[in-house]
Amino acid sequence: MSDSKTGQQGFGFYRPGATGPTAANPANGAASEAQETEEVLADDAVLDLSADEARLRVEDTLSRLDAELVGLAGVKRRVHEIAALLLVDRARRQFGLASSRPTLHMSFAGGPGTGKTTVALRMAEMLHALGYIRNAKVHTVTRDDLVGQFIGHTAPKTKEAIAKAAGGVLFIDEAYYLYRPENERDYGQEVIEILLQEMENERASLVVIFAGYPDRMETFFSANPGLSSRVPHHIAFDDYSHDELVQIAELMVADENFSFDDAARKAFSEYLELRMQQPRFSNARSVRNAVERCRLRQAKRLVELKRPLTKADLVTLTAEDVYGSSVFDDAAEESPADGAGPQTESARELDPESA
Repeated sequence: MSDSKTGQQGFGFYRPGATGPTAANPANGAASEAQETEEVLADDAVLDLSADEARLRVEDTLSRLDAELVGLAGVKRRVHEIAALLLVDRARRQFGLASSRPTLHMSFAGGPGTGKTTVALRMAEMLHALGYIRNAKVHTVTRDDLVGQFIGHTAPKTKEAIAKAAGGVLFIDEAYYLYRPENERDYGQEVIEILLQEMENERASLVVIFAGYPDRMETFFSANPGLSSRVPHHIAFDDYSHDELVQIAELMVADENFSFDDAARKAFSEYLELRMQQPRFSNARSVRNAVERCRLRQAKRLVELKRPLTKADLVTLTAEDVYGSSVFDDAAEESPADGAGPQTESARELDPESA
């Protein structure tokens, strides 16, 4: 489109990988054909990036990502950089500047509950808005969805997963489980070989994101140099700090139309200090589980009041609802000041998330 007053040019909804710009809706044959035959811009033309309709969609997606996820400054910075790269790549193509399609396969390395899945969803929305994938969908799989149990079973399973993700994002969680060098007869290597081929052949219609714990992901890529060379974007998801987890809890509680009173807020902060020292702590996932258990204890407390309830009763989480967690009991039992003996193994010790 052009502006007769400014002489500036804006973007159509350009689809990378085509012979020219295409319409946002491929089913619109006439519009699509017209866009594909559009001439490239003259060398002295000026592109107004703010006129790109896709940029508005991307900015909306990035704003939601910033609002949804506390912290993760490095992750957000990298996502913004990828968005900028793709916007500039679109602008270059409008001038007929030849360049290869950016490789968009990624690795997300971080602990549980650090927002990897959420970022994958927002990344899919962004890539779709910019025309790099056909659908803003994420198909999540694990080893069990890809690796067969007998000869000839793995290839069909893997290709079925790829087919379901076609035009979108294939998110492989705990990807390092595909590589088991201790088992020479393991079929995970076959999955990797198929992925290598499809990531190259279908790079114009499929984005693969590998996800998992940082140390294991490093080993996984070190053992598969061909795979590593096809993944240019390695994004690290750091664990949340205590203050960030408190902020996450406040957001989760508010989203459910609850609130901590002052004493409960202090109690939850204490809870997190203790829980973060225990095994299998899962960042925001553990915070969500803790908030759910606070709600359970609140519900029990309100029922046992045996009196009419106010709105304030229903929305307020108190210190009692927090201190009811067995995490505080465990801390007391472990304290030498209490003179308590060694703890006996219990269900909650085996699974702190049930506390």
